[in-house]
Amino acid sequence: MVMNEAFDSLLSPASGQMDDVPTSTMDFPLPPSLESRRGQMFPKLSPAETNRLLRFGTVRTWQPGEILFDPSRPGVGMFVLLSGRILITRKNGLGIEIPIIESGPGHFTGEVGQLSGRPPLAYGRALEVVEALVIDPPSLRAVVVAEAELGERIMRAMILRRLGLIETGGGGPLLIGTPGGAGMVRLQGFLSRNGHPHLALDPAQDSVAEDVMKLHQPRPDELPLVVCPDGTVLKCPTERELAHHLGLYIELDPDRVYDVAIAGAGPAGLACAVYAASEGLSVLVLDTHAFGGQAGASARIENYLGFPTGISGQALAGRAYVQALKFGAEMVVPVEVTSLDCTGFPHALQLDCGARVSAKAVVIATGAKYRHPAIPELEKYEGRGVYYWASPIEAGLCRQEEVVLVGGGNAAGQAIVFLASHAAHVHHLIRGADLAKSMSTYLINRIGSLPNVTLHRESEIVAIEGCEEGVSAVHWRHRQNGSMQTKSTRRIFVFVGADPNTGWLENCGVKLNDKGFVCTGLDLSPADHTQSAHSKNGRQPLPLETSVPGVFAIGDARASSTKRVAAAVGEGAAVVDQLHALLTLH
Repeated sequence: MVMNEAFDSLLSPASGQMDDVPTSTMDFPLPPSLESRRGQMFPKLSPAETNRLLRFGTVRTWQPGEILFDPSRPGVGMFVLLSGRILITRKNGLGIEIPIIESGPGHFTGEVGQLSGRPPLAYGRALEVVEALVIDPPSLRAVVVAEAELGERIMRAMILRRLGLIETGGGGPLLIGTPGGAGMVRLQGFLSRNGHPHLALDPAQDSVAEDVMKLHQPRPDELPLVVCPDGTVLKCPTERELAHHLGLYIELDPDRVYDVAIAGAGPAGLACAVYAASEGLSVLVLDTHAFGGQAGASARIENYLGFPTGISGQALAGRAYVQALKFGAEMVVPVEVTSLDCTGFPHALQLDCGARVSAKAVVIATGAKYRHPAIPELEKYEGRGVYYWASPIEAGLCRQEEVVLVGGGNAAGQAIVFLASHAAHVHHLIRGADLAKSMSTYLINRIGSLPNVTLHRESEIVAIEGCEEGVSAVHWRHRQNGSMQTKSTRRIFVFVGADPNTGWLENCGVKLNDKGFVCTGLDLSPADHTQSAHSKNGRQPLPLETSVPGVFAIGDARASSTKRVAAAVGEGAAVVDQLHALLTLH
């Protein structure tokens, strides 16, 4: 099980101070990494602090044995116990109930999912007559904003609780299949990048997983099996099917008009969500896979302002994701925007799930996707030995193996440094003569000092060998002298440039340049200004606005963008002022 550092890193060094754990609390075991932080996970509020929260909620009463909350129902928010005791438990995918904590007066329930009303990942049962203050998700968000010090303690506890569930797999599904299988890696990546707890079991090593396999007898194409907390068994589900069953979706109201809809939850989209929501705008964020986008797969970013020791893309995205939830932004993952209708006001976005949502303004933040080089049968091995990112899941698969990595940009450099700490050797292929034109100096120097990395200049892959199980070997050729080299390997990592995710903008009037990137502001010619709909209302496009009024573009999808995480975050913040300027016109 890979611990999701996106949530672990949300806790600042200053949060190491211990809170006193009341002796009346029954102490059930915690993961070793969290035992020293038990007091922060389960703090006890003073009577004065509890009284300050009364204005945010409603007091209710439960009888002994009654359920306060469970994963089968939408999350109702946070419970602050006023009297009586409750037992909080979790269930694994086999229905085994495991105690988490027995709580009494002054304790509160919940983890980060309750900020957005997601179904809880635990069960709460009254052990005696219980009186509790129920604070619904909107009011809970108001608490963490209005009550600064108290809100910080509540947020820290909720993040630590989610982290504890991630480490133990509590409240999440069991994934049963062969480690490294395409479906296994796909679903592990989806759940990990979205910070959802789960456990991966190998039926060859685990007797419980073996018994489940014998019971359901799946075909090879039905793996992995996913045993959900309610006992339902899914056979090789899509990410969307799994998300639906786990309650990760929120219901979209077709009649609601958002102030802004953001397509893409990478650094640019998340920054826009945080700043727009914190300034009172109603915000909807849509993404096809997970928060963090392409940057979320970066193993370590060392030149981002304010993080001198570096931070992973997933950790940075995790911080921004929780911030956006804190301020009330709504997140829907996984869902794809298939088209944009700008023929009227408000704008309408058609989603691949069949839903249609409306917004006064639309922000295009769909970023870019790694390019697929023209290598025969490359797609055949995607997810079965060919990868376009290097997360802890992929790194865990290549321990003590020789791997091949293709690409000369910063993302490739970050992946090499990360993989070199796991793999026996990394063979690095680039088409050019050196790295200086495409990679930051600090990464070049770092890679140069690694004894288990070999740089193969002016080289390109020409063929991949493999079978149904995956890749077995790779052949590459020197571009100048034509010499060939073959390397036995099971893992190939590809980082060879990116294409914009803008295909969904066809026929909506948004101008793209010859490479498919979105034109905004100064990228639009005087003729574009004259021909665009802006001319009808007598104004010029705003700097980050497209050729269609009310539609903006930020981050890697935008033409002339810097293609750096910091620049994307800056554009996400900057566009909010322009959104305010637009919205004042309506």
